Amino acid sequence: MEQNHRLAHASGEPFAHPDQYRRLVGRLVYLSATRPELSYSVHVLAQFLSVPQVSHWDAAIRVLRYLKGSLGQVILLRPTTDLRLTAFCDSDWAACPFNRRSLSGYFVFLGRSPVSWKIKKQPTVATSSSEVEYRSMALTSRDLKWLKMLLFVLGVKHSKPMQLFCDNQSALHIAKNPVFHERMKHIEVDCHFVRDELVNGNISTSYVLMGHQLADILTKALGRQHFDFLLCKLGIRNLHAPT
Repeated sequence: MEQNHRLAHASGEPFAHPDQYRRLVGRLVYLSATRPELSYSVHVLAQFLSVPQVSHWDAAIRVLRYLKGSLGQVILLRPTTDLRLTAFCDSDWAACPFNRRSLSGYFVFLGRSPVSWKIKKQPTVATSSSEVEYRSMALTSRDLKWLKMLLFVLGVKHSKPMQLFCDNQSALHIAKNPVFHERMKHIEVDCHFVRDELVNGNISTSYVLMGHQLADILTKALGRQHFDFLLCKLGIRNLHAPT
């Protein structure tokens, strides 16, 4: 997706074949189940299914050109005995220009391999970036808890706390210091959920620099250099690339 795009404010002519656009986006939705780097682009394109414009179709074709140049790109599942769960969560405050709802995204790793990811528009409008990040932390914590139970059923015990990385220090302080909760009553449920998981030793939170926030690839359009850097960090490799 083009960086700093303004597809939501596009005012060009309507696309002549909207059914063709819908079919293409529908196929990209299924493809994003194994190609996480497409998730943000698919999320943006899927918002214009009712009345797509020519600029939206051009953006979809841009995604197809990217796919044509990376046919061998896959998630590399590494053979390792390290089965610890770690997660990176991020959000884009007031990302939607229509209703100013924020966008949350997260990656969950089993060892060094990504096994779960999600991008979701938050159901309510947030009044601060800290609130947005904290809701993203709560969403990620729920998925971590579910994956831990699933691994236990499969015979994999996870005794150590699961690591949750976030690039918002304010949200991390709220999670660790219950005094902050009095100022955040409008997200009290999420506050107490993450706080309880911290107290029970199920998760531990850590700060990660913005440039190394792996979930950025799910919440915003990035430049080519940063996009390729995050792909490498996610363990996504192109099998057809020359060695």
